[in-house]
Amino acid sequence: MAQEPNLDFNLPPQFEKITKNIRLIIVGFLALSAVMSSFFTVETEEVGVIMRFGEYVSEARPGLNFKIPFIDQVEYVPVQRQLKQEFGYRTTSAGVNSTYRKAGYGGESLMLTGDLNLGDVEWVVQYRIDNPYNYLFKVRNVDETLRDVSEAAMRQIVGDRTVNEVLTVGRAEVASEVEIILQDISDEYEMGIKIEQVVLQDANPPDPVKPSFNGVNEAQQQRETLINQARADYNRVIPRAAGEAEQTIQQAEGYALDRVNRAQGEVSRFNDLYAEYIKAPEVTKRRIFLETMEDILPQMGQKIITDEEGNSVIPLLQLQMDGARRTTNSQN
Repeated sequence: MAQEPNLDFNLPPQFEKITKNIRLIIVGFLALSAVMSSFFTVETEEVGVIMRFGEYVSEARPGLNFKIPFIDQVEYVPVQRQLKQEFGYRTTSAGVNSTYRKAGYGGESLMLTGDLNLGDVEWVVQYRIDNPYNYLFKVRNVDETLRDVSEAAMRQIVGDRTVNEVLTVGRAEVASEVEIILQDISDEYEMGIKIEQVVLQDANPPDPVKPSFNGVNEAQQQRETLINQARADYNRVIPRAAGEAEQTIQQAEGYALDRVNRAQGEVSRFNDLYAEYIKAPEVTKRRIFLETMEDILPQMGQKIITDEEGNSVIPLLQLQMDGARRTTNSQN
């Protein structure tokens, strides 16, 4: 019967020492790795989501935190950072003089308006993560979902308006309605995000029709300018004409009132005189005659009185002197 070979052999002492050192090094390395992987730091604008075998366990706040090494995993979610998605262009470098690139992204911004015209609309969606659990576990690939929903919402709102509303006066309203739709869909899908703002960066007609559109805009601006000038002339001329008309009316009313008052005064004086005439006709006629002559004679200059046959001339020196004196006193 054959004898089995003896496989037992003894290593030299130096090899046993080396093997022991290697084991110690491996054990120390594993211990050091376990200690180092047990602690992690969460930045101030983040939240650490701790997962154990892929299942949600808890959230870690900013600062130094502990987890079970080799078992727990941490996903950092920037809850305090404002995130954004750009449509129709991309920012290549941000800073004081930011640069942008539009080539290759025209399909996102080119859309049909309600009056069957084309508009090139570029916009930005700014949002924050307000629920880390929903953001990580409720919807797969939240960022892509939000991009698809944003583009669909913008096309819906733009498709309900004319091209002039989208490119000019209705831009703020379009952005506001898109923001509301995005937030409603995000809440319905439990995406865990809050829409901060939707900003229309630029809205223009497509390049092939841009010259014609600019010509229409210039004509509309010129029309508005002429309308404003006409309104300015109207506001300047009409009030002045109305003031002059009112002044003329007031002058006419004053003149009419003066004439009426004078006429009433003359009527009253005539009635008084007529009453006196009824009482003493001869005396009244003589008094009227004398008063009238007293007013007329001083204005006649040199006066010569003769008898009916013209034979003699009555000296009127004293009468002329009295008339001249009376005229001088009335002027003074």
